[in-house]
Amino acid sequence: FANQPFLAELDQFILTDIGSHILDVARFLFGDAETLYCRTHHVFRDLKQQPVRGEDVATVMLGTDRGMTVTCEMSYASRTEIERFPQTYIYVEGSEGFLELGPDYWLRLTTADGTFSTRVPPPMYPWADPAYALIHSSIVPCNADILAALRGEHAAETTGADNLKTMQLVFGAYASAESGQIVRLGDHHDHTS
Repeated sequence: FANQPFLAELDQFILTDIGSHILDVARFLFGDAETLYCRTHHVFRDLKQQPVRGEDVATVMLGTDRGMTVTCEMSYASRTEIERFPQTYIYVEGSEGFLELGPDYWLRLTTADGTFSTRVPPPMYPWADPAYALIHSSIVPCNADILAALRGEHAAETTGADNLKTMQLVFGAYASAESGQIVRLGDHHDHTS
């Protein structure tokens, strides 16, 4: 937490920090969620290894408008063979294959035809901390896209309405984790069942 020490003090941690990004990717790949169910856990707090106030593990199961079930597992407590914090590893399994964003920005697609790999490192900027290059450099194209949208050149890739849908998932996940119930997502309000 040297870069962002306030994170250790958040009552709501992993879903607020990385959950918004993972759930946004899930929406992009699989469509909007109609239902969600979430469980959270506090591994580091329980083990007294790296105390954090909020949850550091979360599993969110989404029922999408495309009829799919999507499981998003997030953990700051996992031990992996190759640890490259703050890189995020993402694994997507579908009916046609498996997609992995792994250590050192390797993207691998495995299908019946084999495995295809390519490395997709972020651009490096002299003002960015190399350890956080992925995070710092990602704001450059994001800001360029927003500026182009403000100039009327095109619609923004990410809109406020889109961000609100993702935040609905984050807050819905916390509501589900607290209640132990499935949250049904609607246009106007959420409710548990």
